[in-house]
Parts: sequence; structure tokens; C-alpha cells
Amino acid sequence: MKFVRFLNHNDEIRFGVINEEKIQLLDRTFLDPNSQPTDSVLNLEEVRLLAPVEPSKVICVGLNYALHIEELGHSLPDDPVIFIKPQTSVIGPEATIIHPKISQRVDFEAELAVIIGRTIKDVTEEEATKAIFGYTCANDVTARDLQKKDGQWTRAKSFDTFCPIGPWVVSDIDPSALDIQLLLNGVVKQSSNTKYFITPIPKLISFISQVMTLYPGDVILTGTPEGVGPMQPGDEVVVKIPAIGELHNTIAL
Repeated sequence: MKFVRFLNHNDEIRFGVINEEKIQLLDRTFLDPNSQPTDSVLNLEEVRLLAPVEPSKVICVGLNYALHIEELGHSLPDDPVIFIKPQTSVIGPEATIIHPKISQRVDFEAELAVIIGRTIKDVTEEEATKAIFGYTCANDVTARDLQKKDGQWTRAKSFDTFCPIGPWVVSDIDPSALDIQLLLNGVVKQSSNTKYFITPIPKLISFISQVMTLYPGDVILTGTPEGVGPMQPGDEVVVKIPAIGELHNTIAL
């Protein structure tokens, strides 16, 4: 199923389920286990899709594809490398990524995002799997020059608009072998498959849960494949995971 968060014609935030280009409205967020469908139905083109969730935090996994580690000149880490993007970095489909004036190189990083569906802490891999609500597309936008300058990643990853996610959350797919691509102005720049993860999703979630409590709506970015590169103002960037959909964004100063 495809779950959406959107603005209706009255600029009210609503939630729904997509079925054949129609949105069946829900009476509350789809993350609430008590949510129910209403009698209201909208056409998809009538609404403006938003980031499908409002996470308390976005936890990102770095260096989860061997070829990406190679292109960055890093070594294979002993444990998953994690960092956090703030809530203020999150934007939705068709929104604008702002290129910071203090950065000379802002890169795209296509990723599969995991949406957490229940509160968890210190869980096993089996429990972690049961806590997943669904999946969406993400772009871990990075000011690469600032990342190299700082020697750690917080500033480079945390600018407002640096975490596009969407266009919706898909709940009924197997994430273990998903094709993932990034297109810049229609040209494929990244193309890989989640079967090349160094650390699989259940293990990642379990690992993260040993550090911090995860809440419904929290987002985990699972790492980007090789092929990362710069974006310029005026560019259009698309993260494409065929089993989910396409996340379109543009770049501006």
C-alpha cells in the first residue's frame, strides 16, 4: 500500500492511501494503528504531496556500499557509521533544495529510506523487522567540501532542505534487492541495488536501537551507492526506486 501526507485545497494537512491515482482519506495519520479510511476520495493531482512523515530525527548510515567506500577513499568500518540529520532538513517531493552560499560543492546521494512504525529500543533484528512501517525514496544531500573541511559530517549534512524524502511510503515490499538510481537532469548518475548493502536493514535498525530510542515516523537512511556527484542551481534531481516511485526535486540558491 502507498501512504501519503498532503495539503488539500484548504491548505490542511491530511493523510491517505493511494489507489489507482485516487487518494482515500484517512481520519488520522497512517502511523496511528487506529487510523480508519473515511468516505472522502481525492484525485492525486488535486493535492500537494508533502514529506510523508515528520520524523523526530533522521538517522543516516554512511559507507554501506563497498564501491561507495572505494570512491571516497575510506576503509571498511568495523561497525555501521551513523549520523543524524535534523528535522529541519526534511522536505518533500517537488520541493526545492537550497544550495548554501558557503558551499562550493553540494552532492546528491540516492538512498532507500526506512520508516519506523512503533517505538523501539534495544531490539533484536527480528524485532527490528516487525517495527518497520514501510519504505520511501531519499536524497542525503551533502556539502562535500564542508564535509572534508570539518572532518566530521554534522554541518555538511544538516542544512535546511538537505533531506528530501517521498513521494509516499510503501508498506508491502521486500527491501533486500531493490534497484535504486539517481538521475541528474535526466542522466543516470547512480545505479545500484540494495542487495549490495554491507549491513542489511534489520541489523542496522537493531544497531541504532542500542544507541537511541526510535519513534513512529523516524527515518533511517540506509546508505548511498557509488556515483555521488555535484548538483548546481537549476538542476533537477530524481531518486528512482521502481518498487516505490520517483522523488523529484530542484536545486536553487
